[in-house]
Amino acid sequence: MGKRKTKKFASMKRMISLKDQRIKEKDRTKVLAKKKKDPSEIKEKEVPKYPSCLFFQYNTQLGPPYHILVDTNFINFSIKAKLDIVQSMMDCLYAKCIPCITDCVMAEIEKLGMKYRVALRIAKDPQFERLPCTHKGTYADDCLVQRVTQHKCYILATVDRDLKRRIRKIPGVPIMYISNHRFNIERMPDDYGAPRF
Repeated sequence: MGKRKTKKFASMKRMISLKDQRIKEKDRTKVLAKKKKDPSEIKEKEVPKYPSCLFFQYNTQLGPPYHILVDTNFINFSIKAKLDIVQSMMDCLYAKCIPCITDCVMAEIEKLGMKYRVALRIAKDPQFERLPCTHKGTYADDCLVQRVTQHKCYILATVDRDLKRRIRKIPGVPIMYISNHRFNIERMPDDYGAPRF
């Protein structure tokens, strides 16, 4: 018995190249002549701009009173751990701390509903400085990352792992987090209150 030829699936007809000599000259695509690179030419390379407040990884803009950007889950976890936010911040840094809250974070807490009304009441406390947002949307993580990148005078308080990972890539931004029922700080050059592990 002879073999039957099976049709290959998704097989295409061979196409002639548009640069082929058999195509009429008017329909043919033009071959661009490559320019030879001049070895004596000065090479231009774009270097990312670093803020003048950084001395390597050391941020010279950080100093008391510390402005601390607070995330939604940081407020929720401090309520769970029964910690007074402002007092615990002062215990951690041994200096005056001004907790700041953006419109996005406020909107996020409001969206959580009645279950998190205590967090909303804490966020509306006059001790918290309110920062207005000008961008579209209410995704708090992007807002905090953008603000911290533009202005290097903030410490970011969060418990969110993904946000911490994103912030670690930005030089000169310390991260405040909760562990062992107290506030700790990471990547702070003068972290007086932070425990040594």
